[in-house]
Amino acid sequence: MNGTRTYGDPCGIARALDLVGERWALLVVRELLLGPKRFTDLRAGLPGASPNVLSQRLRELEQTGVVRRRKLPPPASIWVYELTDWGLALDPVVLALGRWGSRSSSIAAAELSVDALILALKTTFDPDAAGGLRATYELRLGEERFRAEVADGRLDLARGSADQPDATIETDRATLRSLVFGNRDLAEALRSGNLTLEGDRQAVTRFLRLFPRPAPAPIPVHE
Repeated sequence: MNGTRTYGDPCGIARALDLVGERWALLVVRELLLGPKRFTDLRAGLPGASPNVLSQRLRELEQTGVVRRRKLPPPASIWVYELTDWGLALDPVVLALGRWGSRSSSIAAAELSVDALILALKTTFDPDAAGGLRATYELRLGEERFRAEVADGRLDLARGSADQPDATIETDRATLRSLVFGNRDLAEALRSGNLTLEGDRQAVTRFLRLFPRPAPAPIPVHE
């Protein structure tokens, strides 16, 4: 913690903010929740953070034991950043914060990163809407692959390809976001070529309806 700001408050909340409360720190954690990334991958997911600021946050998160840097074995042999076990314990915290924040009426015009979009699916998933659905999907967003499994009113999402999925959805993040959160019609996206689909189309239609937009938080009216 040398050289970093601190609240000097023994409360656990204040101590947590000492560790991940600096600008961009928690978003770095967000970008690593689904697995390790190279520095260039983190830059792509956080385009608003300068390389110097991102490097500084990563150093601070390493020093506090939230993130570690390691070299992948051959044939990759590249350096990546990943969350430690302690850092991974932030998963429910980040998801809960996402659910809370999604009720804000203020929405930035910028596009979501791929990982942020996938996490948004986790935070808005409606178990009741998934009643009776049991299916596995592979989401292909550019070079990224994600496995989505829906069963027993639960959604499991992870980076990587799916084994014999019921349906494969190949598209870009803007199209997927418009289909899930913008009420875009699946048939129109298929006709436009923005999306290709293999497998059970009905299962895909059902999948896209599992993520209702949260109701906005009430804004007090001052008389």
